[in-house]
Amino acid sequence: MITDPLFYLCAIPAVLLYGIAKGGFGGNIAILSVPLMSLVMPPQQAATILLPILCTMDLVALRTFRGRWSKPNLRIIVPAALVGTLLAWLSFSWMSDAHIQLMIGVIAVAFTLNIWLRRGEPPVRGVSVWRGGFWGMVAGFTSFGIHAGGPPINVYLLPQKLDKTLLMGTIAVFFAVVNLAKVPAYIQLGQFDSGNLLTALVLLPLAPIGIRLGFWMLQRTNQELIYQLCYIFLFITGCKLLYDGGMALFG
Repeated sequence: MITDPLFYLCAIPAVLLYGIAKGGFGGNIAILSVPLMSLVMPPQQAATILLPILCTMDLVALRTFRGRWSKPNLRIIVPAALVGTLLAWLSFSWMSDAHIQLMIGVIAVAFTLNIWLRRGEPPVRGVSVWRGGFWGMVAGFTSFGIHAGGPPINVYLLPQKLDKTLLMGTIAVFFAVVNLAKVPAYIQLGQFDSGNLLTALVLLPLAPIGIRLGFWMLQRTNQELIYQLCYIFLFITGCKLLYDGGMALFG
């Protein structure tokens, strides 16, 4: 088990950030968790430690948002995400984290700039098999290595202007399935060992605390602010991923 105090100085806020996001407040802020933990360990190890915690968080989030999710969207994006997860598993040996970071960064920044630079309100879009299938598959793929599926799935869901609770509940179900699907792949790739699992167990009590805090903040924030925060965090994390990926490949 990891005992370095510096690790926990980074890991505790990282887990709380994920919990707050899964509780519904500021969705894409969770993407900062793996980079934060990567300050003190390799990104793949950080993702491995986080995965059991995320699966536990997903169970709490499902209970928190029980019944409040968009079934038409889930019927499209969940199967597509499973295909994306399978593709990521098969390409794990040659697709680096830096390539994935650059891909997500471009998507996130281009999407938010398109929203902000348009005149007036962006058009509200409904459920779409083609768009949902594409972005669901991309989200499943990018979620595999660094738990970064939030930006792609938000590119699809945010323009629908769903009720804030319905939006967060849909995201909760989506990632509950995706994260569970990653477990056998991580096992097969030898990502789990006793040290990582024990470290995850130590951090596990923070999971429900973060989710309850996020849900409490969600209930006390108006819907327009929630959407604006989602766009802001999406842009910031996109820039962060562009920087990290660029430095890893070209720095």
